[in-house]
Order: sequence, then structure tokens, then C-alpha cells
Amino acid sequence: MKVCQTIYEEGRHRWLVVARDPERPDFVIDTNEYLVADGEDAILCDPGGLEIFPAVFSALSESIDPASIRALFASHQDPDIISSLALWLEFNPALKCYVSWLWGGFIPHFGGVGDTFIRIPDEGADVPLGGVTLRAVPAHYLHSSGNFHLYDPKAKILFSGDVGAALLPPDASGLYVEDFDRHIRHAEKFHQRWMGSNEAKNDWCDRAAALDIDMLCPQHGAIYRGADVARFLEWFRALRVGVLG
Repeated sequence: MKVCQTIYEEGRHRWLVVARDPERPDFVIDTNEYLVADGEDAILCDPGGLEIFPAVFSALSESIDPASIRALFASHQDPDIISSLALWLEFNPALKCYVSWLWGGFIPHFGGVGDTFIRIPDEGADVPLGGVTLRAVPAHYLHSSGNFHLYDPKAKILFSGDVGAALLPPDASGLYVEDFDRHIRHAEKFHQRWMGSNEAKNDWCDRAAALDIDMLCPQHGAIYRGADVARFLEWFRALRVGVLG
């Protein structure tokens, strides 16, 4: 069963995560879904696949009114990211979906019409939410050729999609990384195989290092916080990617 947890709250500004599900079918990759809210407005990041929509919707409904979700943010085009789109639009046909311009003709195969999509240019864009402005940060070729992360300067949180992801064993169920050296072993082969460009990786590391990040929140696995954010950036910069591992 998926459970919704608060990872940041200051006044009416909040981040929630619908974290990994130990009871999911073993043929479905586990995912995290993140919601950022400011006042009455919310954006849901990488809302997940068709198969898990009921679990995600139910978990979110325990903590928020789903009608407050004004938009979805799709880091890229994979089905575990956004194949639930048609069901979200059935709930609220007015929902918008932020996505790279590159996938503007592909993701509509999951649902939506032309004005559903807010297409992000390669250089990124501001994403307004309530009284704050989030930022779509370029992460191209990590692992998708059109890929974005979402940075919140107020909460100092970077939603990092597949960067930082770890395919954890069943006994590693914690929400946060607690032992970096042990945890990162479960991230290494994933990053070597799925991240396609060392040049793009190093560009992203420079970009991320320039941000003030308290938490780095990937779509798979546990959340990096505090000193483990810098540890991850150092580890990732040194890793050779685009190989079978």
C-alpha cells in the first residue's frame, strides 16, 4: 500500500511524497510521486503509471484535496512517469501537464489534447505555483533526450527524476538515505546503464552544484538530504556512464 508522507512544510508551502509500495506487484518497477503545494495550488511530479493510479490517488486523498492539483510535471516520457495521464484528466479535464517540447507529440498518446500541455524549451522555464516560482532545470540525456528536473528555491528541494535513483532490495524501506555507502551500491549499475552521456552528466552536476539543495528527491529509491546531496554529486561526477556496467 502506498502512503503519503510530508517531507517539507513551512506555512502553506509543502512537499509530500507518495513513496515506495512494498505490496506492489513484483513485475512493476517501484516509484515515488512528489506533490508540491503552495496555498490552494499544487503540482504533482511524475504522477506514475496507469497500473498504480488508484494507489497514488488514494494515498494523496488522505492528505490533500486532489482538486487542488492544477498541473502535472512529467520529467520525461516513460510510462512509469506519465501513463496515468488519461485517468488524471478524467478526474480533472482542465489539468495542465508540463513536459519537454520534445515529447509534446508523444505523451498525448497517453491522453490529453493540444492545450493540455505546457511545452518546456530546452533551456528550461519558470513554473509558477501559488506565491512561489519553481524552475524546470535541464537534465537532457539523463536518461531521456528531453528531460527536466524541478527545483523549489523556497524549500531547497530538487526533484531529480531518474538521477539519484536506486533499485533497492525489499529490506531497504526507509524514506531517506541513512547509509550512503551502502545505498549507492544499489544506484551504480542503474546510472551506468541509463545515463547516456558523460558530458551531459557533468553539465548537470555543474548546474546542480550551483543550486542550494537540502533534499534531492529521485523517482526511484530513497531521498538524499543534507551532506548526502553533496556526496551524491561527487559520486555521480566521478562515475563513467553510458556503459553496461
